[in-house]
Amino acid sequence: MGGEWAARKAAYAIRRVTGTALGPYQSAVVRIGVAGTWLLFLLRELPNRRELYGPEGPWSWTMAQQLIARNGAFSGLMWSDSEVWFEIVFAVAVLSAALLALGWRTRTMSVLFMFGVLSLQNRSIFMGDGGDNIIHLMAIYLVVTRCGQVWSLDARRAARASAVRERTGAVRDRVGPVLWVAMGALLLVATLTADRFRIETWLAVLFWGAWAAQGLWWLTGHYAPGGQPRALLDVLANILHNAGLAVIMAEVCLVYATAGWYKIQGTRWQDGTALYFPLKLDYFTPWPALSGILAASGVVVMLVTYGTVVVQVAFPFTLFNRRVKNVLLVAMIMEHLGIAVLLGLPFFSLAMIAADAVFLPTPFLRWLGDRVSGRWRRLSRRTPALPGQRGEREAEPRTLVG
Repeated sequence: MGGEWAARKAAYAIRRVTGTALGPYQSAVVRIGVAGTWLLFLLRELPNRRELYGPEGPWSWTMAQQLIARNGAFSGLMWSDSEVWFEIVFAVAVLSAALLALGWRTRTMSVLFMFGVLSLQNRSIFMGDGGDNIIHLMAIYLVVTRCGQVWSLDARRAARASAVRERTGAVRDRVGPVLWVAMGALLLVATLTADRFRIETWLAVLFWGAWAAQGLWWLTGHYAPGGQPRALLDVLANILHNAGLAVIMAEVCLVYATAGWYKIQGTRWQDGTALYFPLKLDYFTPWPALSGILAASGVVVMLVTYGTVVVQVAFPFTLFNRRVKNVLLVAMIMEHLGIAVLLGLPFFSLAMIAADAVFLPTPFLRWLGDRVSGRWRRLSRRTPALPGQRGEREAEPRTLVG
């Protein structure tokens, strides 16, 4: 009996992993949150972009070139020290972040988003507040996820294409092939001049593999949407998506676990006074009066200090207890909101909240999506609901992400 039960469970797990892209709402929130945070940061720093990442920065192009030659990091900005090239890369970073947040051609935009993030951040590695590290990692992981299943322009286009296919039997997609050809031409130029651009072999293989896979995906979806080749690609895409989602979850747990255990080793965290000191630093007090009120209460400082450590250390151990996990998740989100207001680190907090969203319950995200779409329809009076929000919803078994 025990062997049969284990075999059924294993077969069910395999069907779930290969037949379904788990956590569609969670991956969509991570996509919107990470891309939106990066976009807001770039727009805020638009007047200072040349000092942060460009030719006028204190971290010169030559210094960045020497560092990248040692650590092997990737940055498209190192292909040329031209000001025109810098502006092009910065524009690509801004545009890809906006389009990824909207969910337009998410597979292509996720690759361009990763290109923009890595190019800017690896060009000047000291320009960040900690949130840049989270965005850096999530930009890589989002490439392998199917993060445009819901709450995206891609989902809306897919719903409309399905309706057209049922009526006419054919769907035209001119943008996809044009975008694919343009990306291939750029990849070809970069590959032919790889020595000059210093593109690592593994990175070239990754880009060309993604480009080829996207072309194959379009061909099977256009000419054989119900055939075996498309079914096989769906299985592979689901496996990659679920693996990427698992890595994002593990990354969030690792961040909190290491942060919590390192705090335990600090004497200020042990005696409950760690929070007091940043509240007295001018750099971290955008609201001095508010920081002063909080720092004046020793009990509050002690409770928040100890509570931060407890939440961070305990969170990875609560993933299999839904109620406790949700309580700690709310506590962590509130903690980051407090960091944004009290310490003046809004982009760090937004990046962490976006990563935390991978653990938000699916019913809550559906409810939130329904409220947002309902309000939007009331404002526009003509915008239909986003696909995947209202309508038929199949029963989904509970998972760590839901």
